[in-house]
Amino acid sequence: MSVAVVTGASTGIGKATAIRLAREPGMELVLVARREELLHDLAAALPCKATYLAVDLTDESAPEHVRAHLEASHEGLDLLVNNAGAAWRGSFAETGYANVRRHMDLNFDAAVRLTEVLLPLLRASAPSAIVNVASTAGRVSRARTGAYSASKFALIGWTDSLYAEERANGVHVGMVLPGFVQTEGFPATELREKALTRWLVSNTGAVAEAIYQAGPGGRAERYVPRFYGLAAVLRIVAPGLTRRVLSGGAAASLTTSTGGEEP
Repeated sequence: MSVAVVTGASTGIGKATAIRLAREPGMELVLVARREELLHDLAAALPCKATYLAVDLTDESAPEHVRAHLEASHEGLDLLVNNAGAAWRGSFAETGYANVRRHMDLNFDAAVRLTEVLLPLLRASAPSAIVNVASTAGRVSRARTGAYSASKFALIGWTDSLYAEERANGVHVGMVLPGFVQTEGFPATELREKALTRWLVSNTGAVAEAIYQAGPGGRAERYVPRFYGLAAVLRIVAPGLTRRVLSGGAAASLTTSTGGEEP
């Protein structure tokens, strides 16, 4: 038997991840998100034991609620998928620090606080795994996405450190970096409607498979699609060129039509 907690599980990447994990023999799932009705319907449709908890992960008490639910309904914890997140577009001049703080609260702080509370359970179940869903935007940033990128840059840095710290304790820490993914909150309509850019958009099933590879599969990190990893390489070897490309007209237009995960 394996027990997995998936946050942001009501729709999008989180829902696809729950469906993917439910295919594994002996899997039990704890689905965490804000929308109870969607969680109820998903749990009922999965071919495995699945319980759910409707909670806002930015609430101070949320991590303890997740742990209490987990301990009451399941035995142990083998996998934590920190997927919940959101993006609110706007330049820094328009949205200021408040928008940065809003992103950090959900995309970074919530994952850190939940991991802190559940880490003892993961250590007790070792070998176990944590998967943090970051973003390609955590390697390169575009106009009007600075707050979102900042939260994902932070998540990536913390993930790398946690991987090094928990390796000796039998807790693998993997990371997934999606690019443009069609989801409920971020339909990527403009990209999908144009043949020239349609290939840039991936689907939630591909991200879910990458999450499995970075968790039970033991891989360090996965870009989805994989060619998005080239952007991270170019940012290092050709920073000037990368900045010019990402601040150009075509790249800037994407900031109003695309996004990442959902809470």
